[in-house]
Amino acid sequence: MSTQIFPSITPNLQISIIGKSSVEIGDFFGIEAVALELSDAAIFIVSAQDGISPEDIEKWAIARELYIPSIVLITELSNGEVDFDDMSAIAGRMLDEVLTPYLVLHDEEGFPSALIDLDTLKLSDYSDGVRVERESDPEHKVLVFEFRAEHLDKTAQFGPTGFQDALAFPAIPFVAKNSLGSFEIATLLNSLPSRS
Repeated sequence: MSTQIFPSITPNLQISIIGKSSVEIGDFFGIEAVALELSDAAIFIVSAQDGISPEDIEKWAIARELYIPSIVLITELSNGEVDFDDMSAIAGRMLDEVLTPYLVLHDEEGFPSALIDLDTLKLSDYSDGVRVERESDPEHKVLVFEFRAEHLDKTAQFGPTGFQDALAFPAIPFVAKNSLGSFEIATLLNSLPSRS
């Protein structure tokens, strides 16, 4: 078991942040966002409350034309009405098909508190505001079996560099209150080379 806060994002990486709360997301990660056309990567924010705007969908199309690696960041998941799976499906219909490398687990009050990695089946517990990684429970492995098979099949289609090549688009849940998803987002961004 290991405890971690999210790693620093590569200093020279030029990142564009698009969508509702982009300034807050940038502040949280210490990113000074740049224009989409100048970026090494893009974070597209999809709010579980408000979805994604037509203007942001247009920017998504530009990012595809420019082959900019893009993460779909699903936010505002704490109200419990729309969950991460629902929003990933909606994002997949409005943008392009997305990969969901993690599934969200909720605490007893229904608040998103942990992620299960569909590649490794490890659990990232954020219930105390820091990431604690541990093995998932046997019942978790059973619950995610079909999701994992689907994820591994989709990932195989794009190969190991699908995200870096701007062909595969991971959807990652993010909750600022307990930092859920922060480590995973930073790790994905740090897998990218800086073009500057």
